[in-house]
This record gives sequence, structure tokens and C-alpha cells, in this order.
Amino acid sequence: MPDWTSLRLSWEPRILSLLRIMTGLLFLQHGLNKFFNFPPAATQRPYELFTLAPGLAGILEVGGGILLVFGLFTRPVAFILCGEMAFAYFMAHQPRGLYPYSNGGTLAVLYCFVFLYLFVAGGGEWSLDRVLRRSGASTSGATARRAA
Repeated sequence: MPDWTSLRLSWEPRILSLLRIMTGLLFLQHGLNKFFNFPPAATQRPYELFTLAPGLAGILEVGGGILLVFGLFTRPVAFILCGEMAFAYFMAHQPRGLYPYSNGGTLAVLYCFVFLYLFVAGGGEWSLDRVLRRSGASTSGATARRAA
């Protein structure tokens, strides 16, 4: 019989990283669509920089998606993107109806809560945040040993 606790403890940080990477890739395509119409959409709105959507939203989606894929600044990026998705839901979807299924806001709500989770949980085992934290800890440890 497998030991579920040890399996969970060993794979939980890796699965968190997979969730972060896939969410970042899926979110990145929303931004790339706003900038380059890739992947192509049937009703493409032309990109205008000084607008909320697609202007600021496109920048946040491309930049945030790339940073999430690599796991760099995961917590602050996830916090900003969580706010963007909450704002998008209440500004664009909620006025069309009460329920996310009927107003087309299901994906915005899902992204919002996944980003909220990533804000709390961090980037996981396979992230640049973790690599930088490890190298920073080893550097400060070496400095402390030299000072002693």
C-alpha cells in the first residue's frame, strides 16, 4: 500500500510548479492575442496602448505570463494578476449577468483564484524564485562565516 503522505509531501511542490507553468502559458496566450492576434481570434480588437483593454491588460498578460512561466517574482506577479482578473470580471462580465457561466466570466474567476493561490503558495520547487533564494542564502552564509 502506498504511503500517501510521503507521496504528497514529495510531489506537492512539483505539482505546484506545473500549475504555475501551465497557468502562465495559458495566460500568456491571452496577451499575445491582444498584441499579435496569435493565436488568431475571429473578432480581434486592434491593439491600443493607452487603454485598459487591450492596452494595459495585454502588457500585464504578456509580462505576467512570462514571469509566471519562469517562476520569477511569483508572489507579487500573482497578486497583480489576481487583481487584474477580479477587475476584468466586475468590469466586463458581471454587468452582463449574475452568474459567471451565463456572463462569460468563468475563466476570469478561475484565473483570479488560481493567481490568489499562487500568491499564497509561491512558485513551487521548479522556479527561479527558489534558485535565487538558495543562491542568496548560500552567499549570505559564506559572508557570515568569513565575518566570524
